[in-house]
Amino acid sequence: MNVQRFTAATSREALAKARKAFGEGTLILSNRPTAHGVEVVATAEESLAALESAVPPAAPARTEPARTASGSYREVASKVEEDAEQLAMSTLSFQDYVRERMLRRRAQAAAANAPATPADDAAPQATPVAAPAPARPAPATLTQRIAMDIEAQPKRPAPERKPAPVAAPAQVNKVVMDELQAMKDLIEDRFNTLTWLGQAKQNPIQSHMMLKMIRAGYSPTLSRAILERLPEDMDASESVRWVLDVLERNLHTDAGTVSLHDEGGVFALMGATGVGKTTTAAKLAGLCARMHGPHSVGLITLDTYRIGAHEQLRAYGKMLGVVAHLAHDKAALQDLLGLLSNKKMVLIDTTGIAPRDPRKRELQELLELPDIKRLLVLNAGGHGDTMDEAVACFKGRSTQQVILSKTDEAVKLGPAIDACVRHQLLLRGTTTGQRVPEDWEPAIAAKLVRNSMRSSGVSAYDPKTSDLGFFFSQSAPSSTPKGRMHA
Repeated sequence: MNVQRFTAATSREALAKARKAFGEGTLILSNRPTAHGVEVVATAEESLAALESAVPPAAPARTEPARTASGSYREVASKVEEDAEQLAMSTLSFQDYVRERMLRRRAQAAAANAPATPADDAAPQATPVAAPAPARPAPATLTQRIAMDIEAQPKRPAPERKPAPVAAPAQVNKVVMDELQAMKDLIEDRFNTLTWLGQAKQNPIQSHMMLKMIRAGYSPTLSRAILERLPEDMDASESVRWVLDVLERNLHTDAGTVSLHDEGGVFALMGATGVGKTTTAAKLAGLCARMHGPHSVGLITLDTYRIGAHEQLRAYGKMLGVVAHLAHDKAALQDLLGLLSNKKMVLIDTTGIAPRDPRKRELQELLELPDIKRLLVLNAGGHGDTMDEAVACFKGRSTQQVILSKTDEAVKLGPAIDACVRHQLLLRGTTTGQRVPEDWEPAIAAKLVRNSMRSSGVSAYDPKTSDLGFFFSQSAPSSTPKGRMHA
């Protein structure tokens, strides 16, 4: 067998040398890169004839039943493998090529002596590996046979894609308009914030007042609503007085009107657990008893959950000379109200319920009786968000009346006054301790506002001037009482 090596700078030049040596019937056995270029191993196609003549002929047919073409094919394959081992060619691709070529010729020879079968008819047709003459096609390689098998498989139909539901034009327009409106509100809010921060930097008095209000516990929403109306021609002291006057005018109290214990009526004290409802009821009862006598006061408790609640109110009543009654349901409450209808003031101590407690609705339905006025008790030392939630939870149909309890324990009165101003609550009084009835004070707006603006010293929760951008970047202009502010 005539096998030669050709070396050139490129594969094209090496192939040209091989074709020049062996002609059109050149077979490329292998190629590999070398330090000087590309090395190609090639031979002539006529060399295959010498290989075929070196293989011994097939054994003659025996006097056995006729063999099928598939049996001859297996016999030929075993002999071809023996021939390939004898040849011991170093190039794997050439061995595969020769083996397939000889298998094909032996199978054709066996098929000529045996009747044709469907298996023979379905023998795979392949293209030559090294571009031989068209009259002598070479069988397909393993990769090509796999590709042919895949193409022969029945193709699955593509999954049917359901068209996306098309929204109605009116619905699409509404969604688009809502998105545009939300984007518009966001852009306006951000531009207003940037404008405000720019003005605050240019006006140090305004920036100082903003920082002072936030440190006092007022919300950024209320502080911004007030200081946006601050006149520009005021100095520092005038700005402080102006802010105090605005807060006083917007904090509604019962100053100048009849006090609670002089007004009389049926009052239900409501609020969360631990805000001081029972102690506040005892103080109001003591004030009314001092003014009009013990016989003018009636005490009722609805608190059947807390241990000792009835005993606590009964102890206060015994100290004041007033009998405390317990009502388990709405019918008992109606009977007691009828029994105490001749009293100047009747105070109902309710169960302490959190704003998210499911029993809240039961308590509100229990108090849906005529002539019952509701008094919301807020802990003056509570967080602003907590007071906002309580106000929203126990809000009634008419103007909401509140009492600020534990003002002596509050480090900052700003959150409580802020909630009263923003929600337009009517403040009826404050409690300043545990003594009954001495620790009770009427609601005086000027006193409360000035106490709230007093400096309480350095606190870890106090913001700095550089933090103002953080406070106003997430402000909620919808909750700003601009339409009800009296600046």
